[in-house]
Amino acid sequence: MNDMTSPARRSLSHITDWVFDLDNTLYPRECNLFAQIDSRITQYVMEVTRLDFEAARALQKSYYRDFGTTLNGLMLKHEIDPDHFLNTVHAIDYSPVAAHPDLVEAIRALPGRKFILTNGDTGHARSVLSRLGGADIFEHVHDIRAMTFVPKPHKAAYDGFLALHGIDPASAVMFDDLEKNLVVPHEIGMATVQVVADAGYVHEQVEAWELDRTSGPHVHHITDNLARFLREMP
Repeated sequence: MNDMTSPARRSLSHITDWVFDLDNTLYPRECNLFAQIDSRITQYVMEVTRLDFEAARALQKSYYRDFGTTLNGLMLKHEIDPDHFLNTVHAIDYSPVAAHPDLVEAIRALPGRKFILTNGDTGHARSVLSRLGGADIFEHVHDIRAMTFVPKPHKAAYDGFLALHGIDPASAVMFDDLEKNLVVPHEIGMATVQVVADAGYVHEQVEAWELDRTSGPHVHHITDNLARFLREMP
């Protein structure tokens, strides 16, 4: 798929700060790494709530949709220990993430600073980056702990990150797989890019809203090939 742009093709030539989500953005959703985390989250919800699989699964996804992360919902509704949760759900096999030298070089070549803004934690991000081959290309990983556990898409998650690094939204771009995580960046003046799965991608653990592509004004560009998009920068 070529880059699709909505509502009008916007140049990124002015960008000096490049902000990337991690999961299903820097690696393709098709490798199903996040599916491992997703399964571990379901088990965690079952243990906390004593619900059966189907009920726990439904609660997990409702928290993810309504609170930004399942973790945020569990903290608010069940007062769980976030460190225990993060350590548990990220105890996964990272081998599905393949080295991606084309993407690493495309990011390295971008003019200015590069950041990761993730609802995961730094340890998870470092494991992914090590597999990709890009452990040294980012200025900083701003994770869920740095957000004080208030995740994207809440505005506080972005405000704290931008203030910490002195980032002018007018000179920054946000890349994310979830269109809802691009609403606030658009509203505060950032450029936005949604990184999506192949059009035919389906997975029993992924709900339709997680794969939504939108023509809304908060998504300026859509791509299913991040490395190519960065090489062919609009």
